[in-house]
Amino acid sequence: MFKKNDSFFDQVQKNTKVRPDELLKLANSVSQSNLKDEATLRDLISRVAAMANKPVSKEKEDQIVSAILNNNMPTDLSSLTKMFNNKK
Repeated sequence: MFKKNDSFFDQVQKNTKVRPDELLKLANSVSQSNLKDEATLRDLISRVAAMANKPVSKEKEDQIVSAILNNNMPTDLSSLTKMFNNKK
């Protein structure tokens, strides 16, 4: 399903310490998930946070879940960055 681009994955691993095989497993599980199910979303957020070794507050998790369920996700990198950097 996903073509492995070594330079891309090397860069991701360098910046995040997440191994390419872990990233591909996550991407595969997401493609098969029901992203309109709140429990599935919360599990996915938890998994991504654990992989990245970054804590996600309950408020931030609620904000992400709400944005996804309401089709209100940012469409550009600047807005997405603001969403994740917004301290709540």
